[in-house]
Amino acid sequence: MKNSRNDNREETIIPPVLPTYARADIAIEYGKGVYAYDQNDKEYLDYGSGIGVNNLGFCHPELVKTITEQAGKVWHTSNIYRIPGQERLAQRLAENTFADTMFFTNSGAEAVECAMKMARRYHAENESPERYRIITFEGCFHGRTLATIAASGQEKLIKGFGPMMEGFDHVPFYRDMSKVEAAITYETAAIMIEPVMGEGGIKQVSSDNMRILRDLCDKHDILLILDEVQCGMGRTEKLFAYQHSHISPDILCTAKGIGAGFPLGACLATEEVGRCMNAGSHGSTYGGNPMAMAVGNKVLDILLADGFFDHVEKMSYDLRKGLMTLRHRHPRVIELVRGIGLMLGLKLNIEPPAFVAKAIEHGLLVVGAADNTVRLLPPLIIEKNHIDEALEKLTKICAEIEKELPEPQSDEE
Repeated sequence: MKNSRNDNREETIIPPVLPTYARADIAIEYGKGVYAYDQNDKEYLDYGSGIGVNNLGFCHPELVKTITEQAGKVWHTSNIYRIPGQERLAQRLAENTFADTMFFTNSGAEAVECAMKMARRYHAENESPERYRIITFEGCFHGRTLATIAASGQEKLIKGFGPMMEGFDHVPFYRDMSKVEAAITYETAAIMIEPVMGEGGIKQVSSDNMRILRDLCDKHDILLILDEVQCGMGRTEKLFAYQHSHISPDILCTAKGIGAGFPLGACLATEEVGRCMNAGSHGSTYGGNPMAMAVGNKVLDILLADGFFDHVEKMSYDLRKGLMTLRHRHPRVIELVRGIGLMLGLKLNIEPPAFVAKAIEHGLLVVGAADNTVRLLPPLIIEKNHIDEALEKLTKICAEIEKELPEPQSDEE
């Protein structure tokens, strides 16, 4: 019942859409390739990709054709029937990863929820129900559900939503992951980590540390869960980031780029883990619907085409080289460049929102992150001219910001 509460708080007018986002004052009307256009037809070079989602840019002609054709067939049936597109996409992902089986979802948070349920179920089925706790890392981001914010443990995510779901142990993002062993107990079910932290500020787990985590899991008979919601699907020059380190997880979560803008996620697993999930143990009304499967299969067609990842690697090299030069010329603005592939970050000496706002003024879309970082997540289809254009805009942005900074004090003062 509206306005039924009688208290002394000032009445606030809430908009029809909950104000849960600090939105920039632009609205994207349409897009083409790597460019977005607002309602006034102003052009923006998109280096955010909808937070790592639009990996193939806007209105990719093959995706538009696929969606149009599928729309004329069937959008939704239900998982109470076979969905051939699911079977095909699952088989193809299995052939190109560690996985033997998988569950399709609508989002990354759903994929992570599935992974956490799977880890608990695995140990319960193996007569170790006391193993339910999951080790996660400070600064991580695994979603916005009650369980996934508990997994992160960040105050900004959990404030006001207590009591938190129990069962997570948070450890620092160590340079030496062997220190994680101290947190493992008889109740530990799994270690969950992002191979490249996105929201956490583009922090990559080294190949050596990935191998340490794999060895720890094997030693203690626990599972390794990789959250590749943001860093997967070609963004790091390989289909998945874990493939750089030559290890395999037990469970992997993916979303964002797998649908290139269409809601889709997946939870991949080994046969040993997956066989614990029998009929009725998990479900989703929309997960793996025919429309999403048509898109997912077409995205995979494009990513797995000869030369696609070679192109991503070349564009990454050119962009990183340009960003390193930019940092050298503007050290008062940019502290360092980090990341891999086309998942790069600029750690700044100023607050990210100011940089993001200045970029919008110059027709460049970038995304803020933790640890004073701005993310550069361009579509994987960018060309050299798009890199040159971005670097030109970034140079102007840095120069303008430097003019607004106070003059540095000399050593004599």
